[in-house]
Amino acid sequence: MKRLIFSFVLLCAAMIANAQGDIRGPIANPAPGVLDGVYVREHIPTKKVVPYEFVREADVAWSKRVWRAIDLREKFNHPLHYPLDDMAPKPGWYRDNDWKRNPTRWSLWTIIKYHVLSGDLTAYSPMDPEWVDWKDGDLFKYPLTSEKFGLGQPGGTFYTDTVFRDFLKEGYFGATDYSSGLVAVQSILYPGEDSINDLGEVVYYPREYTWLNSEDIVQYRVKEDWFFDNERSVLDVRIIGICPVTYEKDADGNIVGLKELFWLYFPECRYIFQNFYVQSRHNDSQRMSFDDLFWKRMFTSYIIKESNLYDRELQNYRAGVEALLESERIKDKIFKFEHDLWSF
Repeated sequence: MKRLIFSFVLLCAAMIANAQGDIRGPIANPAPGVLDGVYVREHIPTKKVVPYEFVREADVAWSKRVWRAIDLREKFNHPLHYPLDDMAPKPGWYRDNDWKRNPTRWSLWTIIKYHVLSGDLTAYSPMDPEWVDWKDGDLFKYPLTSEKFGLGQPGGTFYTDTVFRDFLKEGYFGATDYSSGLVAVQSILYPGEDSINDLGEVVYYPREYTWLNSEDIVQYRVKEDWFFDNERSVLDVRIIGICPVTYEKDADGNIVGLKELFWLYFPECRYIFQNFYVQSRHNDSQRMSFDDLFWKRMFTSYIIKESNLYDRELQNYRAGVEALLESERIKDKIFKFEHDLWSF
C-alpha cells in the first residue's frame, strides 16, 4: 500500500512538472515510459517560495542600503552566467529568430528575458523614458508595459503586441548591429525620420537590432538593505532589486562603458527564480534554485554605492584599486556593527 501511494505521488509530481513546462522551469520530457535518471526531479520545479520574516519599522534599530555589482566574468559567479543561449536567424524572413536554450536548465538572463517577454515579470526602465537624462530607475518608477509603450492592450505582452515587441527589443533586449548586411535592406523597408539629412541626401542609418544573449550580460547589479531586527536579534539583508548590465558600444564596436538594461523588483522575481535549477559544481543531486542562491549569498560582489549624505557613488570619489578598497571598507563596517553588537 505504501509503495502504491509513493508511486502515485511521483506520478502526480511528474504530471505537474510536465504540465507546467517552461513557466515552472525547463524540464526534459523524454518519450513515454522513459525516466531520464534514477528518480523524478520534482523538488525544484514545484518548490514554493519561503516567505520573508515580517519586519516592523519599530523593530529596525539600524539599517544601511547598498548597491552591489556581481561580475559574471568571475569564476564563482559562472552559475549565474551559464549555460549560454543563442538567437539564431531563421531562413527566410530576416526578422525572425530561433531561440536556442538548454532543455533542462537556463542561465539567469534566459529566465529573466523569457518571463519579462511573457508578461510574468515587470521590467522597470533605469531612467524616465520621456527624460533620459534623469536616472532613477532603481526606484521602480517607470514600468515597461504594453498599456503605455504598445498598442494599449491590457495585459499585452511581447508575443501579442507588435509595437511593444519592437519597443522592448530596440531599447532593452537588443543591441544595434552596425555590421549587419541587412541594415540597408531594413532602412529601405522601414525608413525613419532621420533618413534625409540637411543636404537632402538619403542616409540609411542602422535599423537592425540583434537580441542580447547570455554572453552579452557582464554584470548584475543588486540593490539591498542591511538591517538589524530587534525582535529576532539578527542582522539581516533583503535584496530589493536586480538589474542586468551589458557593455555600451559606439558605432565602431568599441566599448565605451556599461549600460543598465532595466530593473526588476526582486520579491516578484523570487516566484520565478524558485523553480529553476542552478547547476552544482560537484554534485548533480544537490541542485538548488536561483532563489536559494541569492538567499544563501552564493555569489561574489563588490559595493558600488552606499546610502550617504552626498548621494554619490564610489566612482565619483574613488577609482581603480582605491574603489575596491573603499568597497571592502564598507563591507567591514557592516561586519563590525554586528560584531561589536555582541561583544561584551
